[in-house]
Amino acid sequence: MIDPGSDSWNYVAAMFSYEFLGGGIEYDTIERIHRGEIDEWAEALTQSGLFDRAAVAQIADSWRQAPRQLFDMLVLDADEMTARRCSLAWSSLDRLAPLARLG
Repeated sequence: MIDPGSDSWNYVAAMFSYEFLGGGIEYDTIERIHRGEIDEWAEALTQSGLFDRAAVAQIADSWRQAPRQLFDMLVLDADEMTARRCSLAWSSLDRLAPLARLG
């Protein structure tokens, strides 16, 4: 797990936060993260060269177990309205998740 405030957290947040700047994030992206589909972000970490494979595997495992951690990194530098909109979308997915498991 990456500890918030650590250098690793800051590097990862800086790499990905541009996706959420200016309201550019799509609901589908939030939905995929909520489901734990984090492979595209893990692959980006691998290709960045900033982390060795073991570190990427550890980060990816922690994101699969707690996808909110990746989401929080992504909205770290977003403007207030984008962050609020994304948080509302995440909350709605939290409410719908138990219903999706029943279906």
